[in-house]
Amino acid sequence: MKKQFYILLLSFCFLSFTTADLNRHGWISLFDGYSLDGWKVGENAATFSVDSGMIIVHGKTAHLFYTGNVLDHQFKNFEFKADVMTRPGANSGIYFHTEFQQGSWPDKGFEVQVNNSHSDWKRTGSLYNIVDTRETYVKDNEWFTEYIKVNGKRVIIKLNDIVVVDYTEPEHPKRSADETNRVISSGTFALQGHDPKSIVYFKNIMVKPLE
Repeated sequence: MKKQFYILLLSFCFLSFTTADLNRHGWISLFDGYSLDGWKVGENAATFSVDSGMIIVHGKTAHLFYTGNVLDHQFKNFEFKADVMTRPGANSGIYFHTEFQQGSWPDKGFEVQVNNSHSDWKRTGSLYNIVDTRETYVKDNEWFTEYIKVNGKRVIIKLNDIVVVDYTEPEHPKRSADETNRVISSGTFALQGHDPKSIVYFKNIMVKPLE
């Protein structure tokens, strides 16, 4: 009886520690690993599927928007991370501060590039058309972690803990006529299906809201 009591006590302590550890780190999953619950796509919905704990992106141009319950899918200051793998020649992206659209490229928010070997020279980690990088920091056919932090007017992008972009939006940012909505505000996240030749995988999609 005493032995059973100590086993129960140790189990309780372990569970308490695990819960406290998760709360301390504050990361929240946006993807359950087996369905697209909490996500919404308009045109070309077949571009996105789920298998083996991954979102698979392969098909016609489309965008998958997070529309779930976490903060009512409205994020301003946050940390975001996802594990990503690209096949050769693939192009994709992760949008933030965006909103659902039925089709075309999202008008609102920013795209963080996913592209290691596509013909577009703007490589993975670029804050697309704002701060672009030509360097390739990660490889096709290998998992890497893409991390985005927005706090106030500052955006930090990391690839496997390497800082690729550290951008602070000026008071009056200069944008082209078709990019007037590329300003820091608030909104949701979206994953991009770029073209039928691109194959990209996402898993472990997490967010940590910041005050």
